[in-house]
Amino acid sequence: MSLPVIVIGAGPVGLAAAAHLVERGLEPLVLEAGDSVGAAVRQWAHVRLFSPWQFNVDGAARRLLEAEGWQEPGAKRLPTGGELLSDYLEPLAGTAALQGRIVTGARVMAVSRDGMDKTHGRGRAERPFLVRATVDGEVVDYRARAVIDASGTWSQTNPLGTAGLPAPGEAEAAAFLLGPLPDVLGRDRERAAGKHVVVVGAGHSAANTLLSLAQLRRAEPGTRVTWLVRGASVERAYGGGDADGLPARGMLGSQLRRAVEAGEVELMTSATITAMHPAGDRLELTLATPEGERRLVVDGVAGATGFRPDLAMLRELRLELDPGVEAPSRLAPLIDPEFHSCGTVPAHGADVLAHPEPDFYIAGMKSYGRAPTFLLATGYEQVRSIVAQLAGDTAAATTLELELPETGVCSTATPVVEADGSLSIAPDAASDCCAAPEPQLIGFPTGFAHGRTAL
Repeated sequence: MSLPVIVIGAGPVGLAAAAHLVERGLEPLVLEAGDSVGAAVRQWAHVRLFSPWQFNVDGAARRLLEAEGWQEPGAKRLPTGGELLSDYLEPLAGTAALQGRIVTGARVMAVSRDGMDKTHGRGRAERPFLVRATVDGEVVDYRARAVIDASGTWSQTNPLGTAGLPAPGEAEAAAFLLGPLPDVLGRDRERAAGKHVVVVGAGHSAANTLLSLAQLRRAEPGTRVTWLVRGASVERAYGGGDADGLPARGMLGSQLRRAVEAGEVELMTSATITAMHPAGDRLELTLATPEGERRLVVDGVAGATGFRPDLAMLRELRLELDPGVEAPSRLAPLIDPEFHSCGTVPAHGADVLAHPEPDFYIAGMKSYGRAPTFLLATGYEQVRSIVAQLAGDTAAATTLELELPETGVCSTATPVVEADGSLSIAPDAASDCCAAPEPQLIGFPTGFAHGRTAL
């Protein structure tokens, strides 16, 4: 019996990989840490994507679904995360081709080679992979002919402190931390209504939460919203406005600018958290600002400071990762937020994502390491190429296509498009816009400008 290709993660990119494997006649086994497919998406189900359906459905997945009578949602319509689950991911996982090939509640702890640690190289490629997971509290070892790690980065948020480290007291402040995308108009309303909430970060996740909080403030006048940004400028967060090829994304930035100008959101730039200290039922933040140290007493903090990959489970593999971005070394120069502020990220596949460990690949958001830009369509093209390579179809693996929407300007500098179609400018000595990468999540609040953003 031939061994399966193990896919770690049953999110959009992981399930797309499984669909391509089935289509190529290869056996997939998907291991998902959550109790259902799309477990991470479920945590931001309230967020409406600013990319329409046409950019969110993988080709092989579409073919599997249509064979069973699935009707694809309107190409120009903007789904919420919940709709992405109910109208796409859950039906895909329920197809005859994938049923029985997905194990939920399976948290992968380690990936290695059967009977061989990473110090041994001779005959390594001939050994199957050993993937160790905990399933229902039991340790289970799976063997595989290849492994695609599409586990994402959602569970690995960047800390709120400086230098890539948690702020002193951050662990003790856990009860006051709302996460990167709290549902302040829904399940988390009581934690924010009439309270003082600080949002840290300058990406789309921060913008989503800030606009939802501004809406909550209009319904609950006692609500106070502070936006804390490490950099000196938020022009990049405001985006391209009407010039954006994804109107919902342009509207996101434009509405955020108006909320700040109207005083609904208090903006603090060049501010970093140096300490956190619970003070009764509130949280005291110590901030470093250009004017000196400042203290701010708040009720909650939404940390939209980005994500980082979990590399601990890959320790026994021979990886080639960029030391800074923590992405595959051939991909890193294309996406490094410190240097890649101009141009576009070209379509890339198995050759760029390969490691010294044969038949092992990191795909999806995790492949971007600590870089903040990503689009589902990028991940779909990655796994299409990877699976073609695993199937021995080198020609298909190296023939790459990726269409991304145009975008507009984000500053007075020359406008350019990042890997997910998001905006950037070339950094200069006077600009700190790119010094602290933030997550570029595809979405905007469900209750915000609803019905006015369909393409």
